[in-house]
Amino acid sequence: MSFHLLTKARNRTVFSYLISRAFSHGPQRPSRPSFGIAFDIDGVILLGNSPVGGSPGALRKLYGADGGLRIPYVFLTNGGGFPEAKRAFELSQLLGVNVSPSQVLQGHSPFKQLVKRFENDLVVAVGKGEPAAVMTEYGFKHVLSIDEYASCFENIDPLAPYKKWTTNLAATENSKFNESFPRNDVLSKRVQAAFVVSDPVDWSRDIQVLCDILKTGGLPGRNVGPQPHIYFANDDLEYQTKFPSERLGMGAFRIALESIFNRIHPHCLEYTCFGKPHPSVFKNAEIVLQKLVASLYEDFYDKNHKTSSFKTLYMIGDNPAVDIRGARQTGHPWFSILTRTGVFKGKENHDKFSADLVVDTVEEAVDYILAKECGS
Repeated sequence: MSFHLLTKARNRTVFSYLISRAFSHGPQRPSRPSFGIAFDIDGVILLGNSPVGGSPGALRKLYGADGGLRIPYVFLTNGGGFPEAKRAFELSQLLGVNVSPSQVLQGHSPFKQLVKRFENDLVVAVGKGEPAAVMTEYGFKHVLSIDEYASCFENIDPLAPYKKWTTNLAATENSKFNESFPRNDVLSKRVQAAFVVSDPVDWSRDIQVLCDILKTGGLPGRNVGPQPHIYFANDDLEYQTKFPSERLGMGAFRIALESIFNRIHPHCLEYTCFGKPHPSVFKNAEIVLQKLVASLYEDFYDKNHKTSSFKTLYMIGDNPAVDIRGARQTGHPWFSILTRTGVFKGKENHDKFSADLVVDTVEEAVDYILAKECGS
């Protein structure tokens, strides 16, 4: 059942009053927020590069009259392909609010935890956008995009001559590519890990090259060897874009790769998936939100208070199997809100992964949260 609070005109007046009262800078110091919000992006905040569901207005309600952040929130998305700083800048431009890089938690953000393990090894980054730049920014010293890596092997993609479209090789954009990774070094050095950072663009080539890497121990064209590690930023089967029906995501690519690899290799593919709905993603979001609150209110609280827990954290998403399932599995203090602007379009709650609340848009979700948290 949709949540309808007040007319839009009255909403603006009421919420301006509620927020100013909750975070007044009068004689008493402002009360530290006891709640936070995590927003999915695709299907909740944006469809493609277009705002959806009144998202710009919804987010503005989380800021004060001076433009400063008043309600702690993060973007918790399985998407990615660009460094967090670049994504934050794009979101700021699209939504008309100031988004900091620390507020952007992407599917591949947990790859930072693997830097120490593969810091000095040759690794391959797969996906749209700037996958190699993402990994390099995280601290990986020897990383090639799959475009760069495949370009070092003649005839590795048998369909390349028949492809009318072309991929702008990152090698042409990276002036240090040739000096950092001479062709002979790439041909003789084993790939220790492959990271699927974002949705792959050329499935046929990427599956071919990954199978070559994985079945030969990291040296395409050689005999069968121990499988290198492969990590996926998420396992989403589908996601919502501007197209009316859902599009196949990274989870579909993983299924295709796994199915083919298991037919051509004596052992089943071993892999690790990150992203929602894994509870670790939601627990990390809570930690980030705690740090965000500490940075906003550090002048008012000592160190002991900076680690205080939230009473409620709201996950606003459009995918029941990912956003809602993850919040429900993680448990307290997460409260799940399902919107109808993306993957989910049902009239009632989802039958398998039911949310705590179902609304039409993200703006209605934010209105509900502010009325609940700031209205008394």
